[in-house]
Amino acid sequence: MRVIAGSAKGVRLGPVPPGVRPVSDRAREGIFSSLALEIPDARVLDLYAGTGAMGIEALSRGAEHVVFVDRAYQASAAIHDNLDRTRLAERATVVTQDVSTFVAQAPETDGPFDLVLLDPPYDVATSELEGVLAGLGPVLSGQGWTVVLTRGFKSSTPVIPVHWAVARQLRYGDSFVILYREVSWA
Repeated sequence: MRVIAGSAKGVRLGPVPPGVRPVSDRAREGIFSSLALEIPDARVLDLYAGTGAMGIEALSRGAEHVVFVDRAYQASAAIHDNLDRTRLAERATVVTQDVSTFVAQAPETDGPFDLVLLDPPYDVATSELEGVLAGLGPVLSGQGWTVVLTRGFKSSTPVIPVHWAVARQLRYGDSFVILYREVSWA
């Protein structure tokens, strides 16, 4: 795995911890091409962060700050290592905590976030994922936010909050990517 574009372009990321399924380079490139104008100066939340590749890509492309959240200590160690490799650690916070717990506590000091990246394990319970999505309201910025969710292509699509809309759907191999944005009511 490597950083696709930006200030850390071409930097190879460290080994993937056991049990982590990172988003492929091709999928990350497609996702960030779709988000190009939204990344500079954005505050980003990377949930189920794994190696941190998604959040690091955002930092490399000009995001202001990224908060990485993963419950596994091996994942947090990999994220720290990758931030050191890319020299982006000063614009990042790494939290070792269960994603559901983190979202339920609504850490307002780290937000609000303009972009939320979710790459949960494909076997995560749909009810857990729906709870996380529903709990994001307090940490999203007022307007112009985007939530990016990756799922297995054959996974069920979670129920989303009523004021969210599917802005784009992408498919890369066995990964299905959904970009959500807020629906503006008149």
